[in-house]
Amino acid sequence: MDVKVAICQQPPVLLDKEASLAAALARVEEAARGSARLVVFPEAFLPGYPTWIWRLRPGGDMTLGNEIHARLRANAVNVSGGDLDPLRRAAAQHSVTIVMGLSELDAGWTHTTLFNSVVVIGADGTVLNHHRKLMPTNPERMVWGQGDARGLRVVETPAGRLGVLICWENYMPLARFALYAEGMDILVAPTWDCGETWAASMRHIAREGGCWVLSSATAIQGADVPPWFPGRAQLFRDDEWINSGDAIVVAPGGRLVAGPNHNAKSILYATVDPEAARAARKSLDPAGHYGRPDLFELRVDRGRRVPVMFSDRT
Repeated sequence: MDVKVAICQQPPVLLDKEASLAAALARVEEAARGSARLVVFPEAFLPGYPTWIWRLRPGGDMTLGNEIHARLRANAVNVSGGDLDPLRRAAAQHSVTIVMGLSELDAGWTHTTLFNSVVVIGADGTVLNHHRKLMPTNPERMVWGQGDARGLRVVETPAGRLGVLICWENYMPLARFALYAEGMDILVAPTWDCGETWAASMRHIAREGGCWVLSSATAIQGADVPPWFPGRAQLFRDDEWINSGDAIVVAPGGRLVAGPNHNAKSILYATVDPEAARAARKSLDPAGHYGRPDLFELRVDRGRRVPVMFSDRT
C-alpha cells in the first residue's frame, strides 16, 4: 500500500529548543495537511546541528566555543523528562509517524554529556525507538559522546519496517547489516551531509539493502542564525548557504524518485510502498539468501551503556 512521506528540511532556530520545537510542530501540521503519514526531520534538528564546530579554529577561541556549547547543553532535549511530549501529542493528533533528530542531554546519569540522537514516534504518540549515534564524526566528538546499539533496531510503521542511521553511521557496513537482518523496508538517514557523493551513497544503500532511503540535511543560510548567537558575525555570513539540505527519496534498487531538494527551505514529498522493498530483495537479500551465516557472524550488543553499576545492600 502506498504511503505518502514528507522530509522537512526548513531550518530550526539554532540553540533555541522551544522555538525549534515550535517550528517542528508547524511543519508536522503542514505535512499532515499534505496527507503525509511519515514526517522526517534532519540530524540534530532540536535545537539545530552544531555547524560552528567546523568553523572554530582548532585550539583557537576556546572561550567562544565553551559559551556556545553551554547554550547547546542548556537547550538539549531531555528525552525522559517530557521534552518530546508536544511532538508525541502532535503525532497522535495527526496520526503520523515522526522521525526527529536531536541533541540529547544525558539526564539519567551525568547531566552533562550530550548525545546525537534520533527518536521515532509512532502514530499513536508512542516512542517506538530511541537511537544514539554510535560514532560522532571528526569535531563532533567535542560535542557528543559515543552512543550504543540499543536503538539499532527496526520498528513497524505505516510506511513499512523502519530503521534509522544518522549521517556517517550509514558508512558503517555492520550497522547497515544489522538493520537489513531485521527486514528493513525503509531507511531514514538524518544527516548534515549533502551533495552528489552523499546521494550516490544513499542510492547504493537502497540497492544493497533493497529498501527505500529517505535522507536530508537542514537547509539553512547565515541569515537564519539568530542575531544573539555568540560570535555570529565571526562565524557566519548572512548571504551564505551554510547547508543546502538536498533532501532525497530513493526507491529500492537505487532509483532517485524525489529530490534533491537543493537550497530550498521546504518539504519534499514522495510516495513509498513497503511491498516494493520486499519484492526488490528477491534477487539480493544481503542478510537472507545472499548472506553466508555459515561463514560470517555478526553479534550486536543492544544493552544500554551505563557508567557505573550500584549495589545497595541492607
